Amino acid sequence: MEPIMIDGTPKTPTVRFDSNEGVFEIKGRSIPENSVEFYKPLVDWLDTYKETPLPKTVVNIRLEYFNTSSSKCILDVFKKLEAIHKAKNEVEVNWYYEEDDEDMLEAGEDYESIIRVPFKMIEIVE
Repeated sequence: MEPIMIDGTPKTPTVRFDSNEGVFEIKGRSIPENSVEFYKPLVDWLDTYKETPLPKTVVNIRLEYFNTSSSKCILDVFKKLEAIHKAKNEVEVNWYYEEDDEDMLEAGEDYESIIRVPFKMIEIVE
């Protein structure tokens, strides 16, 4: 299946979903005009991927900021990953946050408490 590669803008994150490697990445800022419109292709793509996922899927989330409507869409992405995990495939989420960014750390912890997928909180020290 074709990978999804979206270059980031000041309002939308960079997205790299590669089913051949099983590595998915969302990084940057997520404040699109229409979050549902931006994230729907990713959720649909994951629907297809979950039919024949790799034995291990690694998800790297490295957002510096996201708005409320994006948070709901990101949860939808995580729910698809949870379905892959429930089907006895290994899924690992690496949640990156800046050294003093308590809000982003808490956001990752909130997702971790909702979604039954292993999360790894990774502090970025610069």
